[in-house]
Parts: sequence; structure tokens; C-alpha cells
Amino acid sequence: MHYSRPAHSPRLVHTLASAALLGITFAACGKDAPAADTTTTAATGTLLARTPTYVADIVREWPHDQLAFTQGLQWYDGRLFEGTGQEGQSSIREVELRTGRVLRKRDIPAPYFGEGIVLLGDNLYQITWKSGVAFVYDWKTFTPKHQFTYEGEGWGLTTDGASIIMSNGSSAIQYRDPKTFAVQKSIVVTDQGQPVAKLNELEWVKGEIWANVWESDQIARIDPKTGKVTGWLDLAGLLPSMDRTGREDVLNGIAYDEKEDRIFVTGKFWPKLYEIKLKQRS
Repeated sequence: MHYSRPAHSPRLVHTLASAALLGITFAACGKDAPAADTTTTAATGTLLARTPTYVADIVREWPHDQLAFTQGLQWYDGRLFEGTGQEGQSSIREVELRTGRVLRKRDIPAPYFGEGIVLLGDNLYQITWKSGVAFVYDWKTFTPKHQFTYEGEGWGLTTDGASIIMSNGSSAIQYRDPKTFAVQKSIVVTDQGQPVAKLNELEWVKGEIWANVWESDQIARIDPKTGKVTGWLDLAGLLPSMDRTGREDVLNGIAYDEKEDRIFVTGKFWPKLYEIKLKQRS
């Protein structure tokens, strides 16, 4: 998601409200700030456990195509794949990690607005924003195989290895049959009992669903069984001012290399892609 916005777009209101309520102070990436384990709400006097917050150390950085409006990112079979958006500029592509060079690409014609991607089995799936169409390609050749239709908007995709997991910009995450794209079940994502909206790009990481929250620098770590947010990853300041041109959009794009236990993140029109390592804020 979605339209190009200035790099300093307002953050998600709910995220900030929840942070204030829970006593969370989001700091720039890589900076620790002391925080209590619990906080008391002014309204009820109830003692609540604070949702853990994490920051990240940069392990390594690579070049990234500044013309890529990143919508989906995935590491698969030792390769990096990316889906890009905007009408007339949407694509699926295989990218060389070391150089950021696009090794191969298939453009998606207007009026389709490309969104999240996921690879499962022999297929690469790509959803669209408002067209209600999911494209399926042979991942090795990018040859179109077939397509599905669905109701509502399409934002992000991932998989648990059995189902396609999809976000639609709300607090709901749907599990879909990879053979028919029919909805199998749906979960609602909540933090301290409050729905978390604008869930965007998704990634399956060590049994959790990670989700970019659109218009923010936050990634939610979600329990796929309950929908509860088990932690927040704060990546504010990840892309430094010296690497900004003013065209960059929000953080978007998460890929996990299970074999090497590596986490990659980037953003829309960002010049860099980062490998990061998490640490809990102390």
C-alpha cells in the first residue's frame, strides 16, 4: 500500500495512542531507552503488562532500486523476490542481493496496482489493491499460470507453508486455500485488546506473522493462533537522513531467510535494503 507519500507521513493514530497508553516510548533504531514492564491506565487503574518493544542493529546493508515502490519482499530458494506497486509501474522481480540489480522482471499492466507477493510450491502469487485479482505465476520463469478473484482490497501476503495468509488494510488477516484462494479462516489482530488496523506487508518468521503497519515505522509480531501482538519492532530512523532524497515513502518489505536466519527489510523508493538483528529495548 499505496499512494506515494512524503517520507515523514503521520503515523498510525492507534499505534501512537496505544504506545501512550502503555507507556511505550518509541526511540530511533538502535537506541535503547529504559521502560517499565507494566503500566497503570489512568481511566481504570488497571495494571497492564506492556507489549515488548524491540529495536534493531544493522548487520549489513545492500543497494536497493530507488524506483521500486516495494509492496512485497520474499527470500526463496536462496533468492530475493520483490513485488512493486503503483498503476503502470507494478511488477514482480528477482533481485540480486549483493548489487540490488534486477535479474528478471515481469510488468503488470495498468489498471492493476500490484501489492504483496508470496512463493509457495511452484507458484508465485501476487495480489492487487482494488482490482480483486490475484495472479499466479511459475516462480522459475514468471510465466502466468492462472488467476483468482477475491472480495475487498489486497495488501500483503505470506504463508505458513500450507495456506496463503493475506492482509487487506484492516485488522483482519485471512487464511486462503492456495489451490482455490477461498477463505479458510480469519483472525483479528489486537494489541492489549485493541484492534490494530492498516496491516500491510506480511512475513512468516519463526512461527510468527510479522506485519508492517502502513504509515508507520512499526512492525507487529503476531501470534497466528490468537491474533495477539506479542511484540513491536520499532525501526524509526533506519534509513538515515544522508540517504534520503525526499522521495522515499514508508517502511515496507520484510523477508526472512530461514536457512541462514537472516531478516531483511526495506521501504518504498528506498536506496537501501537492510539485514537486521533484533534486540529488546531495555
